[in-house]
Amino acid sequence: MVINLVLRVRANRTESLDWSGAASARRLLMPARETEAIILKTFPLGEADRLVSFLGRSSGRVRGVASGARRLKNRYGSTLEVLSHVQLWYVEKETRDLVRIQQAELLESFHKAQSDYGLSTGLAVISEVSELVLPEHEVSEPMFRLILMAVREIERTGDWALPLSYFAFWTVRLGGWLPRFDRCAACDSPFGVQPAFYGAQQSGLFCGKCRRPGMQVLHHEARVLAERFTTERLDRVALEPAMQGSAKELREASLAWIEFHIERRLPTRELLETA
Repeated sequence: MVINLVLRVRANRTESLDWSGAASARRLLMPARETEAIILKTFPLGEADRLVSFLGRSSGRVRGVASGARRLKNRYGSTLEVLSHVQLWYVEKETRDLVRIQQAELLESFHKAQSDYGLSTGLAVISEVSELVLPEHEVSEPMFRLILMAVREIERTGDWALPLSYFAFWTVRLGGWLPRFDRCAACDSPFGVQPAFYGAQQSGLFCGKCRRPGMQVLHHEARVLAERFTTERLDRVALEPAMQGSAKELREASLAWIEFHIERRLPTRELLETA
């Protein structure tokens, strides 16, 4: 009987070890996920690593660690530049908030815009807005396409004025924050061709009678440009000299509405004035 008990104990231990080993093997052999992605931001982490925030086409906004990315010789090269378009492989564990980035392959480089200070200010605004408005792990195909379209146009045209206006306007629209452009939010009077007004502490547009101190103007021409944005692709809208003021008005109004809804200032807005 003693011999039988010893054999049972040994068998149980063996089963326990086999199960533990199998679980450990499964953890080690966890397959990497793959996604097309846009690099939103990167931050130094420790002495050699980098914390990377990226928008995956199939994963949404995710944060991960790129081990050794800050070393002079690393396997990532220029793939982790802000707003680079990449193919990304990463491992995700349920018990950890950060994924581990294993590999990144550059699909599309925007070196001209990334290396030029003036153009990089426009990229910085796109990066910051995207990081703040996109919830974690929520797939957003429209935002993915919008970011990529705006960055491509900045790279192609060498100017961020129109692409950034388009991006800011559509971010507001996709977020469900766009006010009515034809009537006053307070008295419901139609604007017609008269200017409308907006403020940092209000989400709507107001007529001249309902205008409050400190509000900024949004002229009829800027509202017409917004209508064009809703029906035309960015790469089919040419920025004419007469549109410069309207594009700026629409951009500033859209960024103000974004700030109102995320309840914080966008530090990168100040960079636009120095570019």
